[in-house]
Amino acid sequence: MSLTHCNVHFSQQPDKVAYISTALLKSLKLSGAKSIRLRLGKDQIPATVKPIQKAGRHLYLTSGLRNAIRVPKSGAIYLRNQDGDVQLGPLIGVLSDATNSTTRPFGSRTGFIKQLLKEGSKKSYIFAFTPRDINWQTDTINGYFLSSSGEFTRKIVPLPDVIYNRLPSRRSDFSPAINQLRERFSRKRIPFFNWSFFNKSDIYHLLENNPEVNRYVPESYMNPSSERIRGMLERHQFAYYKPSSGSLGKGIYRLSYVPKQGYFVRYRKKNSNVLLRFTSFNSMLRMLHSNKGQTLKGYVIQQGIQLIEIDNCPIDFRFHMHKDGNNQWVVVGIGAKKAGRGSVTTHIKNGGSLMTPEQALGRVFGDRAGEVLQRAKNVAVTLAEAIEYHHQHLLGEIGFDLGIDQDEKVWMFEANSKPGRSIFQHPSLRAEGKASVEHILDHCLYLSKFRRKEEI
Repeated sequence: MSLTHCNVHFSQQPDKVAYISTALLKSLKLSGAKSIRLRLGKDQIPATVKPIQKAGRHLYLTSGLRNAIRVPKSGAIYLRNQDGDVQLGPLIGVLSDATNSTTRPFGSRTGFIKQLLKEGSKKSYIFAFTPRDINWQTDTINGYFLSSSGEFTRKIVPLPDVIYNRLPSRRSDFSPAINQLRERFSRKRIPFFNWSFFNKSDIYHLLENNPEVNRYVPESYMNPSSERIRGMLERHQFAYYKPSSGSLGKGIYRLSYVPKQGYFVRYRKKNSNVLLRFTSFNSMLRMLHSNKGQTLKGYVIQQGIQLIEIDNCPIDFRFHMHKDGNNQWVVVGIGAKKAGRGSVTTHIKNGGSLMTPEQALGRVFGDRAGEVLQRAKNVAVTLAEAIEYHHQHLLGEIGFDLGIDQDEKVWMFEANSKPGRSIFQHPSLRAEGKASVEHILDHCLYLSKFRRKEEI
């Protein structure tokens, strides 16, 4: 296989001829070739080759070729030759859902998708699409491309080389229609990451038989019985009771047991923090039953950890992990989240505040902050590798909520396959936000096999 970069030009001639400069023919190891199969995404067409004398690496596509495989634009792009199959690309699809707005078709995700498309267009053909944009009869997609002026424009293209899944809704992500969509792409051997949202219980189950990493996971049980909840509180004094498929800190209860004082429950109700005291375990349980139903199904009980604190407020950390262009897990961004007073979680919407890890750890550990942070980074990479090893589908991005306790031990509370990007709004983390986008694109190049050897 040979891979090179070139400039693609469009010609109005109707025939199916690829005019290729001699330098590009040499780079692609096609010197003397009379014909090729030209590919874009999952489409291909036979083409006659005609060399041209022009300095540099240039490919001129006639309208007969360009229209047949639906090349979306001219300009710089990669070319990959494998046994006479010359592929333009990569063609990258970003899967999301859409609103009715023409200026913000992807709602709150529009800014991020625009950033992806803007950066990605420098090294690929990249577009966004929704499930309803796919035409399975013709194996094409009516995608959203970004014009040079920054506006969305629609173009029909073949099925892509790789898909980055950013469907934002758990409900749609686990629907039969989306399950069928994923399986269809899988049958066509199109790499698809990230497959779907994680459930908390799934992650705990994946890691429970791996002692190297399970030691970083607090004691956790799915669908706990009342006796299990009582036992957790007696052993650990406090525990978190949270929905297995929840996000953004919604529906989380902090349960505490103080001998001779009783049981305490903290939770978020609308826009305020609530603290309730119960004289008996059964009265506390009745409150949980009244709020969440008699069965208490779909919930996880998790050991409480005494985290490091600033101003008597606990701190945890969001680690934004990516697979890079070499298929290795790396830490790309870290946000330190300080809980609001009386809050169950450190989520910003619940009164928490965001700072850099250096700021937070510097206040707690002083000169040793760098050493503690590096240890946490090592744990994050180990956890990502373990989850990927046990997971049956492609992963390229994980968000971890990690904590450091007062004995400096690192703990994993949450793992998210489609992590939010709020930490990158911090002025000191914007460079990490840009690096996150670059890692997504580089991993797409890796999965679609559009990587130069010197880049690997």
